[in-house]
Amino acid sequence: MGPRRRGGRGLRAGEVRAAWLFAAPAFLIYLAFLLVPVLATLAFSLTEVDRLTWRTDFVGLENFLYIWSDAHFWRSFANTFQFIALAVTGNVGLGLLVAVLLDRQLPKVMLYALRFAYFLPVLVASALVSLVWKFLYSTDLGILNYYLHELGLPGPGWLSDGRIAMVSVVIMDVWKHFGFFMIILLAALQAVPRSLIEAAALDGAGGWRIFWHIKLPAVAPVLLFCITYATIGGLQVFDSVRIMTNGGPGDATRVVVLYMYEQTFGAQDLGTGSAAAFTLLVVIAAVTAVQFGIGRRLMRS
Repeated sequence: MGPRRRGGRGLRAGEVRAAWLFAAPAFLIYLAFLLVPVLATLAFSLTEVDRLTWRTDFVGLENFLYIWSDAHFWRSFANTFQFIALAVTGNVGLGLLVAVLLDRQLPKVMLYALRFAYFLPVLVASALVSLVWKFLYSTDLGILNYYLHELGLPGPGWLSDGRIAMVSVVIMDVWKHFGFFMIILLAALQAVPRSLIEAAALDGAGGWRIFWHIKLPAVAPVLLFCITYATIGGLQVFDSVRIMTNGGPGDATRVVVLYMYEQTFGAQDLGTGSAAAFTLLVVIAAVTAVQFGIGRRLMRS
């Protein structure tokens, strides 16, 4: 027993050294491209940078107090959370619905073709998709308003009407990204033991009861991951809004990353841009922690 335990401890120590060896490149990349930029952003947010000489003066929390007193900053946060509410519901909800529909006894060729068709938009560059949808939404030349006019209906200003501009951007975002969540949720659904489903069916459970009492609890951790991932993506949305509306009309679609971009590169104020970026980082960490806390409680209950 003794030699076996000593051998076991030696093996575990070797595994630990091997793990650190294999993890070292990723850890160095993490330090270089994540931790160092975060610390640099925090440093810049506490300074005022001269654009010509790159001289930095420490100003404490002045940049934070400036953006926190700016109504445009809070409007951008409100728009961001509006985008998240719509996009997370659309992306994860539609992804789960399609995954459930595909989790059936379909011919393999048809199943692979449908998977590819739904996942294809995820592979296309976001900037290209945004340009295509901007053309589709065009009030005068867009195909959507063309068919609405053919039906005798007035075509709305998809991107020029502040009441629906954010919804228009979200529709494009859902079209592009729901296939990603569909693939993840479909894999989780197909991992549910078929014996449980067959036993429930033999006991007379219908499709809805099997989904609600067996499949949904089984994929709950994956569903929580999808919601958290989609929420973090929503907090970081930028390129589609920048290309399709540039934050307009007015402030209707200005999101917090676009505000940060405008402060940093538009106003050439690196300090306030960094303060906005660091505030966003804190919000992302807080939202993620809350979501994981709620998820743990739901799974325990």
